[in-house]
Formats: sequence, structure tokens, C-alpha cells
Amino acid sequence: MCQFCVQHGEGKKWYLAMKNYSDELLHAGLSASQQEIIGAKTRAEAAAHFFEDTIIPAITGVPKPEDESAKARLPIQLNEDELVARRQVRHFGQVLPIEDAERVIDLADSITRMPCGCRFKSTGKTDKRYCFGFAVDKWRVLGKYPDTASSLETLSKEEAKRIFRAFDEEGLIHSIWTMGTPCVLGLCNCDHDCLAYKGYIEKGGPASFFRAEYVCQVNWELCTGCKDCMSQCQFGAQFYSSALGKVYIDPTRCFGCGVCRAACQHDAITALPRQAHPDAANVWLKNAK
Repeated sequence: MCQFCVQHGEGKKWYLAMKNYSDELLHAGLSASQQEIIGAKTRAEAAAHFFEDTIIPAITGVPKPEDESAKARLPIQLNEDELVARRQVRHFGQVLPIEDAERVIDLADSITRMPCGCRFKSTGKTDKRYCFGFAVDKWRVLGKYPDTASSLETLSKEEAKRIFRAFDEEGLIHSIWTMGTPCVLGLCNCDHDCLAYKGYIEKGGPASFFRAEYVCQVNWELCTGCKDCMSQCQFGAQFYSSALGKVYIDPTRCFGCGVCRAACQHDAITALPRQAHPDAANVWLKNAK
């Protein structure tokens, strides 16, 4: 299991632990070291900053001005491991297959669909609604920004699941994110335009999220070699054998998102527990050497 499961999930999947969605955790005071990294006194305050800095620009179409003073406060000369460690305290994610995304939706006491700050920064579009926040009313931002109400959708659990299923068919990667780990901020649906994906996967920068607790595998008895699944994989984990006429998934590259399954018309792809695969069991961040 990933590091967060050990630290925050009592040996189970951390994102299925109800304590990580609690009001008590959201509003509890942070330690001095956490405050230095997160830049807030509570997780609710950090979530409000996230809304102001990321969601409001996506709603209004007005980019947030660069904060030079904030840049000056950043620690200098951090190596990659140190940077990732700080991200894991402040705001970090994990890939989820659709089944676990739906389990998370069942745990949320409120679900708010919001414009995507990443898409606004990367494409300039304000109508891309891939972010789903949990308990947004408890971040204490709605009363402060009444004009945002028309851009926010409160969804039922079934409505949210229906949208996530459509995103799964589209090939978007489902991911869960913390704000002041282990407090769960919400779910996103990522691709090339997601800044976390772009920086980590496309550009090979420091990690922003863990791989899923799963790894995908092709059943060659069912695979017809149609290659439909290959267009879904955003992690470069799928390869085609012309001699065999089959698709192969490299377990050391697979992030376990499972969206390839939605494209397979023959149910030839399954998601296995990562720990059950010897080549993938302990691969959570960078590709295995």
C-alpha cells in the first residue's frame, strides 16, 4: 500500500477512511511545521486559499497576479525528494480507478462541481468543469464570494457518478487530492491539460501524485489486438506485439487508472491489487529503474 495508507489509513486505503473527511480534521489547528509548509493555520483556511487562487480565476477568467512576496518566502535549494515531501504535507494526489472514485463519492457529505483552475491556466477556458470539491460550504468561501454561486453545481451522488463514468469513457484519469494531508479536498479528472500531470508525467518533474493501489493486466485469451485501449493510456504503459497480435501492459509503467478498460469491447483488461504484482508492488512514484 502507498505511504499515505500506512500513515493515514491504518493499513487500509487512506482515501476510504472516514476520519480524513471529518469536520474536526478540516478545522483543527495545524502544527508549526505544517503551517510553514501549508501557509495556513487550518486546513479549512488552506482550502479557502485554494478556492481564491485556483477556482476564482477559472470562474472569472481573470488570472491571479503573481505574488512575488510568496516566491521570496519559498525554501531555496530543495532537492527533488525534499520538494515531494513538502507537497505530500500540503497538497498531494493519488490516481483512482472508477470503482474507488465511486466509493469516495459515497463518503462525501456534499459534492460541488467547479471550473478547473488547471484548464484555465493551460488553455484559457473557463467552462471546463473537471474538479469536484467536498464540503465546499465548510471552506467558508461561499458567503465571501456570492457571485460564484452560478458557476458551482451541487450534485447528488448519483449525478456525480454518472459524470465520472462519462469521463472514464472519455479517457480522463480520476485522482483524489488532499489539502493539508490527510484531509481530502476533492476529486479531479486529469489529462494533458492538468498542470499536475503536465509537470510530473509529461515534463518528468517532481511527483505530484501516487499511482493507484492497482495495476492493469491484459488477458491474452480475450484480447483481439484491436488496439482500442492503447489510445486511452496516458502513461505510456501499453505496447503492441505485431507477432502475437496482442496488447501488453508494462506493470512498471502502469499507474492503475483503469480507463483503458472502458475502451476494451472484450473485457480483456482487469485491475489487480498493486501489491499482488511483484514487478509493481513497490512502484508508487517514478518509473522503476
